[in-house]
Amino acid sequence: MVPADAGGGLMRGDLLADPVEGLDEVLAAVDAFDGALVAGLLRPGAAQAAAVAGLAEAVAGTPLAARVAEAAERAAAGAAGEDHFVALAAARSALLGSVHDALAQRIGEAVGRPAPGVESSPAVAGEKSAPAAAGPENGANLLAAARSWLCDLARSGWRGIDHELVSGAAPVVSAMLPDPGLRRRATLLDGFAAELAASCPGATLERVPVRRWADLWSRALLLTVPGSAGERSDGSVTGRLLPLGVDVQEHATAVQAQVHAVFEPADGGAPRLVRAGVSTPKPDTVVGAGLWQLLRPRMSLLGAVSEGRSMELDAMPVTAEGDLVWDDERARAGEPADPFATARVRLSAATAAPVVPLDRHPVRIAVPVLLEGYAAHSEEGGLAFDLAGRPLAVDTDRMPTAGPLTPEAVAASHACVGLLRWDAGEFLLQPLAVETTVRKKTVAVHAGAWTGGTTDKAGVRAEKAATDAVAVLRERAGRLLRK
Repeated sequence: MVPADAGGGLMRGDLLADPVEGLDEVLAAVDAFDGALVAGLLRPGAAQAAAVAGLAEAVAGTPLAARVAEAAERAAAGAAGEDHFVALAAARSALLGSVHDALAQRIGEAVGRPAPGVESSPAVAGEKSAPAAAGPENGANLLAAARSWLCDLARSGWRGIDHELVSGAAPVVSAMLPDPGLRRRATLLDGFAAELAASCPGATLERVPVRRWADLWSRALLLTVPGSAGERSDGSVTGRLLPLGVDVQEHATAVQAQVHAVFEPADGGAPRLVRAGVSTPKPDTVVGAGLWQLLRPRMSLLGAVSEGRSMELDAMPVTAEGDLVWDDERARAGEPADPFATARVRLSAATAAPVVPLDRHPVRIAVPVLLEGYAAHSEEGGLAFDLAGRPLAVDTDRMPTAGPLTPEAVAASHACVGLLRWDAGEFLLQPLAVETTVRKKTVAVHAGAWTGGTTDKAGVRAEKAATDAVAVLRERAGRLLRK
C-alpha cells in the first residue's frame, strides 16, 4: 500500500473489513420491500404489508415519515396511488442513500481523503419543484405517462409482468427520445422495459433479479418527478486533465465509457476528481473492441487515453457532481501523462465533488485509488489483494473485454490503479490499469489501451467484426427507409 504523503491509495485495509454500524438493518428493510415488489402490490398479502410497513418504520425519524406512513398504509390495503408509490420509492432511495453515505465515509477514512458531501436538490417525494428542462406541457404529460406505467408495474409485480404490460412503455419512450430534456429518462425506461420484455412472462422466471429491478423501478419513478433529473452545468473549468483509466458499462442496446481523471485548474487551485462520459445506442452484435468504433468519434478524450496523454481544457462545462459535459471544441491533446505517475503524485490531494441525492446509492460508489506493494492471491470465488493481512476482493468481471487488461495480468501485478466499489456486502476493487514485470522490466497494462485503436490481433478482429455488423445494419436500415 502507499503512504498518504506519497499519493496514497488505501491506507487502512482493516477499516474496509470492519462492519458498518446499522448497515445490515437498513439493507434488511430495503430487501423486504424489494421482495414485496416481486408479487406486486395490487392485492398484497400479510408478508408484503409487513415489508411496506417496515420501510415506513425505517424512515420514521426523517422528514419523509408522515408521507411514507400514509403511503405504506394505502399500499398495504392495495389502494396505493401514484403519489404513494413515489413516496415509497423516495423512502427506499433515502435508505440506500444513507448506506452510500456511511460507506463513502468509511472509504474516506481508509483512503485518507475526505468523503464527498451531499448536494441539495429538489425533493422527490411529491413536493413542488422546478419544472424539468423539457417543454412544460408535453414534458409533464410524458412524465405522467411514464409514472403511470411504472405504477402499473408495481401493482402487477415482477411475477405478473407480460408482454402487453411491458409494451406500454414503448410509445412513451418513442415520444421522449426526440426531446433532449427527457432523453435520460427515456434511455432508462427503454433499457428497463427491454430487460422486462426479455423475461416475460414473469410467472415462469426461475430467478428474479430482485434488487436490480427494484433499483431501476425506483430510480425511474423518481425521475418522473419534474425537476429531479439533476443533470445541469454548474459552470466551466480551464486547466489540465490527467486521465486515470476508463470504465466501460455495456448493455445489449447501449454502451458507455467513463473516463476517471484528475483535473488541475489553470489558476493553481486544488486538484479535483472528475469524470467524462460518452454513451451511445448499439446493436447487440457489436461487442468487445468493436465498441470503440461507436464511441471513439464522439469524444476525442478516448484517443488521448489510448496514447497516454493529458488534455488541455478551455472553459469545459462541468456539473456540480464533477461530470464534464464534453465538447471536443474545448479540448486539445496535451503532454504525455502516465496514469500511475498521476496517481502517485496527485491522487491523494484530489477532492471529490458532492453527490446529488438520486445518485446516493451504494452501487454508484467508484472511488479512484492506487495500490502498491500488495500480494495477489486466489481465494475461493476469485482474486484478492492482501493489504497488510486483510484481503480486498478484486472484481475482474467488471474489466471490459474491449481492452488488453486480463485477470492474469492483474494477478501478476505489483501496482494497480482502480475503482473501489461496494457490492453484495463487501468492498471490491475494479482494476483500471496495473503494472507488472515482464523480463525484468515494468510494464503497464491499461483497460482503455484500445480506445484510440489497436494493432493487437484480437482487437483488430473485433473491430473488423464490428465494422461488418454496423455496415450490414446501416444497409438494412437504408432499405427500410427507402420503402
